Order: sequence, then C-alpha cells, then structure tokens
Amino acid sequence: MASDVHSPHSHESPPHGSDAGDHRPRALIDGSNVAHATEGDTARLANILLVREKLVEQGFEPIIVADAALRHQIDEHDEYERLVADGTVHQAPAGTDADYFLLSFAKELDAALVSNDRFRDRSRQFASVRRQIIRYMILADEVVLERRTSRRKGHPDKPQPPHPTNGQHSGRSRGF
Repeated sequence: MASDVHSPHSHESPPHGSDAGDHRPRALIDGSNVAHATEGDTARLANILLVREKLVEQGFEPIIVADAALRHQIDEHDEYERLVADGTVHQAPAGTDADYFLLSFAKELDAALVSNDRFRDRSRQFASVRRQIIRYMILADEVVLERRTSRRKGHPDKPQPPHPTNGQHSGRSRGF
C-alpha cells in the first residue's frame, strides 16, 4: 500500500511548464467538498478547477482527490470523466471513505488539504493534519484561501509580531 501513497502525484504532469526538479508544496483538494461549495444542489466542476488554479497561482502543486459518488453528482459529467481518466482527478474507490484517503495522503505527503470539512469523525486519528487544512470560500467564481498565520513558523506570509516600541509602553514614554 505504501506505493499507493505517491500515486496522486505520479499521475499528474507538473502544471504550467514547471520542471521535474520543482519542489513546490503539495496541496490536496477535497474534490467533493469543493464541488459542493457554492449554493444549489448541483456539484460544480468549475469550483474544483477554480481552486486548483488558485493553488497554482499561490505556488502549490494541487492534487485533486474525490469520492466515487461525485461522478454521479457533478454538472459537467463528460469533462469530469475525462479528468479522472487522464489522472487529473484521483477518485477514491467506490464504497470507501474518501476522507480517510485525503487525510492519509495529507499526512504521508506532508501536504496541505483544501477543505471546509471538519473531519470530526477522524480528528483523533489525524490530529496532526488539522494544522495542514486550508479553508476556502468561493464567491462569484473567485476563490479566497484562508491563511492561518500560526500554521508554519518562518512562513513568508506570517506577519511579524508587533514591535515593542510601536506605541504603548515604549521606553521613551517613561517619565512623562
């Protein structure tokens, strides 16, 4: 089974002209969660593609994982099936728990996981993965990814703590 851990990565060619030596951080996309993220009953393939595009823009290597039921719910069925066939979308086996695969891959690949799912039923088993989850919102075909500043020490997006002399209780204000 260990060889299967790398299967989502091995099926995708690096997007947008990146080379094999590329070491971008990986981000798994919870395809079913993302497809159902907008209002209405229909799962949207466009949501998945928008999130994938946003992750590429932000320097990630996106890997899409979906449960088997999504193929029966998605709006653009033929295009979705083409993406499954060419390895762009990695589908969990029918009758299995796709959340388990998502969380396992996130742990084994040290990858971020884009989902709004709380994974409460697996919170103890995959407690370490909770720090890797990136929440998102899609509005008018625009994607905003949550940036948790406490997730990674030394991350370039992490704001610096306030300087002790930025106003309150600075050494200069003493004695007034």
